Amino acid sequence: MAVSNSEIAAIFNEIADLLEIAGENPFRVRAYRNAARTVEGYSRSMAEMLAAGEDLEELPTIGEDLAGKIREIVDTGRLRKLQRLERGVSPALAGMLRLPGLGPKRVKVLHERLGINTQEELEHAAEQGKIRELPGFGAKTEAKILEAIRRHAGQERRFLWHEAESLGKELLHHLEQARAVRDVVIAGSFRRRQETVGDLDILVTAGKGTDVIQCLHDYDRVERVVSSGETRSTVILRMGLQVDLRVVPAVSFGAALHYFTGCKAHNIAIRTLGVRKGLKINEYGVFRGERRVAGKSEASVYAQVGLPYIEPELRENQGEIEAAQKKTLPDLVTEADILGDLHMHTTASDGHDSLEAMARAAQRRGYAYIAITEHSQRLKVARGLTAERLRKQCDVIDRLNDKLRGLRVLKGMEVDILDDGSLDMPDDVLERLDVCVGAIHAGFNLSRKKQTERILRAMDNPHFNILAHPTGRLIGRRDAYELDLERVLRAAKSSGCAIELNAQPERLDLDDSACRLARSIGVPLAISTDAHSTAQLDYMRFGVAQARRGWLEKADVLNSRKLHSLLKFMQR
Repeated sequence: MAVSNSEIAAIFNEIADLLEIAGENPFRVRAYRNAARTVEGYSRSMAEMLAAGEDLEELPTIGEDLAGKIREIVDTGRLRKLQRLERGVSPALAGMLRLPGLGPKRVKVLHERLGINTQEELEHAAEQGKIRELPGFGAKTEAKILEAIRRHAGQERRFLWHEAESLGKELLHHLEQARAVRDVVIAGSFRRRQETVGDLDILVTAGKGTDVIQCLHDYDRVERVVSSGETRSTVILRMGLQVDLRVVPAVSFGAALHYFTGCKAHNIAIRTLGVRKGLKINEYGVFRGERRVAGKSEASVYAQVGLPYIEPELRENQGEIEAAQKKTLPDLVTEADILGDLHMHTTASDGHDSLEAMARAAQRRGYAYIAITEHSQRLKVARGLTAERLRKQCDVIDRLNDKLRGLRVLKGMEVDILDDGSLDMPDDVLERLDVCVGAIHAGFNLSRKKQTERILRAMDNPHFNILAHPTGRLIGRRDAYELDLERVLRAAKSSGCAIELNAQPERLDLDDSACRLARSIGVPLAISTDAHSTAQLDYMRFGVAQARRGWLEKADVLNSRKLHSLLKFMQR
């Protein structure tokens, strides 16, 4: 069975987790994390590239050592390095990193001081009040840990959207080879672009004699078949993701796609509108009595209840039906509206491609501008720039701009916001920049009041332009820090700052509801990739999808503006 990119990435991420708990060099940890991102986000299969004799060392973040490890995983399905680490550190300990308030150092303390090896032992220690007695923890952290354990107990495993996409894309390609298949579409929460996905709902239309059900069962990543029939089947993939496949007639395809895309509350609201018009709406079509009057397309379903087509990202029963009735649905932003990217890193700090390579990649995407925003000096693990190194990089950018055509490289920096709200770079240096992106990388445990005031003080600096990854969350791994977000958004509006929607797939920070709040207040959002390689510039599509879930239009997005308008905004 061929090993997928997602499986290789999962092994690298698990190694990174175990290395963190073991207290290994953070640069080694970062190398595995970056390699996992590269592999999972790559458009081609690592296994196929190796079979074709291609050199993986040419990929960003993949050197000779990691290329060898990828080959070992592809050849054997496992990695000896991971097996050695698991003998020293239990994988259950690594799983604790996904609980808020528990970083690798704390997990290590819990293991060494209390002998905790499993989540069950962690829960028992919290209930007994033993965790609060450890240095660096306290009663508040103990309560958060216990709350998180109970909140996640019994919940289904969920996958980040981009993980599900990687698995789904390969499966769709496989199913399209089945006999007489016409349409193959993933519906459900995946199609609504939710941040995490519990399973994949796949709809298929096919002619007579199709073998698509058997084709699904023959897929080499299927671990077991849960159920099977003539028109439907449920399987579990090796990575643990459940797949539900249904074969539907073409005449019902639109109705089925609407029904299985959801969400449930949206569907119920549409069916209720149908009842008022004497219609019955289900996955087979729209019926007046026994006669089918619509259902071949989704648009025909909506038309029967007097509504325009509603985009899948909006179907959460959060006002989209009322907006459709009033003809005030947003004209959602698209990738084509994005004219540049305002947050990325190069080899000058912790990026993996040169300044010119990032610029050339942006040119190929058709961008009019990009901002190079290296980390500032406080973030030593990312080789943050000192004032002198930043000045030199500004000179390099000026020289690059002299020879570029059609793309402007803006001078910027991702400046750390210190605990007191000051910025990690002198004002006389910030003056030379086109873009100042402020970010928090430490001090996540401040109180709501102190964290909010810290950010407000930072935004008071006239050189501050964009607040990066505003809530600090990592989906499923770290909760957002305590913050009065509405107060921050209103302050940004009054001071002329923008807020970032960070498109890194494990961040997607802001979430959709916060995007809607920002839109209602009138704060422009910058959809930025925070790219650390040329390949990660493709993360823009994740950010745009999140923006669409947040009802954002082109006018709400800072980097949909032309260069002169953007630069005018930056001049506070």
